[in-house]
Amino acid sequence: MEGKKVSKSVLKRLPGYLAYLKNMPENSPPNISATALANALGMGEVQVRKDLAMVSDGGRPKIGYQREALIDDIEQFLGYDNTTDAILIGAGKLGQALMAYSGFDEYGLNILAAFDVNPKMSKTEEGKPIYSITKMPQFCRTHKVLMGIITVPAENAQAVADQLIAGGIKAIWNFAPVHLDVPAGILVQHENMATSLAVLSVHLQAQIKEEKETKK
Repeated sequence: MEGKKVSKSVLKRLPGYLAYLKNMPENSPPNISATALANALGMGEVQVRKDLAMVSDGGRPKIGYQREALIDDIEQFLGYDNTTDAILIGAGKLGQALMAYSGFDEYGLNILAAFDVNPKMSKTEEGKPIYSITKMPQFCRTHKVLMGIITVPAENAQAVADQLIAGGIKAIWNFAPVHLDVPAGILVQHENMATSLAVLSVHLQAQIKEEKETKK
């Protein structure tokens, strides 16, 4: 179906639906309803139904969605069927771990190269090239790269973002724990590990407290 504009919150939920659908046992029924998917993921049925309606018109009353067709619809909507070339800046431990992760292929992401200030770095253990950061803007323009991944320390992230934008980058995946100031039209997705840890920690403490009160 024709793609629609959806909120970031919906976009964050769609990969969860996709992962569940793709990991269902082979002998699972060919169809799945929004109700069944919501129950399996512990989510609200109305929310799941609305989300799926945004990306697929294959739902049928009392029948649900044909599972394989729904997988295709979500993947196409998320662009997983189209390869996106990207570069990574900051070839430290996190950067090299991301470079080595083969699972990105499944999501249509191809990291062409890394860039770093360390002149002694020339390639990752997997053989992907690591260039001087001074070559990054020209590399982006030459290879028409539109996505940059930032894994540098917080104090260097803004300067790197500025260089990426100068090279024509339109989307930034930021792993540095700092807010980036970018012009309108540049999409930034922040991966804040401290925020995620805080959510997990608070949830864990609440669960422990509830278990202690239950045992009283």
